[in-house]
Amino acid sequence: MSFTVFADGCANLPKKLLDGISLLPCDYLVNDESVTYTGDIDDFDGHAYYEGLKNGDKVKTSLLNTALFLEYFTPIAKKGGDIIYIAMSSGISGTYNAAIVAANELMEEYPDSFIHIVDSHGCGFGNGILALRAAKLNKDGVDTKEAAKLLDEAVPHACQYFTVDDLNFLKNTGRVSGVTAQIGTILNIKPILFGDNTGHIISCGKVRGRKNAINAIIQKYSEKRMEGDDTVCISHGDCIDDANKMAELVKEINPNADITISQHEPFSGAHVGPGMLGLFFWGKER
Repeated sequence: MSFTVFADGCANLPKKLLDGISLLPCDYLVNDESVTYTGDIDDFDGHAYYEGLKNGDKVKTSLLNTALFLEYFTPIAKKGGDIIYIAMSSGISGTYNAAIVAANELMEEYPDSFIHIVDSHGCGFGNGILALRAAKLNKDGVDTKEAAKLLDEAVPHACQYFTVDDLNFLKNTGRVSGVTAQIGTILNIKPILFGDNTGHIISCGKVRGRKNAINAIIQKYSEKRMEGDDTVCISHGDCIDDANKMAELVKEINPNADITISQHEPFSGAHVGPGMLGLFFWGKER
């Protein structure tokens, strides 16, 4: 039996990759004005957004609530349809738990429907590559419960490494202290960050200078990439030249890499800021 694959704006997916994936809309505030984001990264003006952050725009994001999931899931559940939703990491958002509440409520009311929520333990393309795999499993005719099992097993292999250009955005969300941000800025220190197996964003190193940060992330790709799956995604906070350079370095390691480059989505983008540069790929481990 086929199933419906859901993702949302945090999946970072452009139109060309959305075949078989339904997106949930999300709202956020920019200087207290509401913005509705369809979830399609092609509809997101990343240049204007990140320029705004540079110039002091205040962005507030919030979780997708249970009511939204009920609105989109109920018509499918009523017909006995199955659903798999790829959620942003439970370690950084309450969205996963909100989706679980909706899924349990609907499966109790409509027992012929099976709804599975995947905790991606990631964000951005960290969600997106799992959504792409879910859509392929569906297209290949894999049973819903088997697909759910395979996706949960795939989560620890969805690697995501990134750096930021301005530590003050991480400071504002409590990721680093004010002193660390100040010293790091003065010394041009760039953190190497990744999503760990508990769904939290942690540091796995720091280097001096942007070039060294890019090289450190590429080294992670070289060490951890999984043979046989050439999917690679790169997202950036309005720094396309660095993203293209990263793509060139990936190709040097793996000429068969199938690379997608896009602006980084606005939700976690508010926390990592302009100049964020991330690499997402399937690896032997995180």
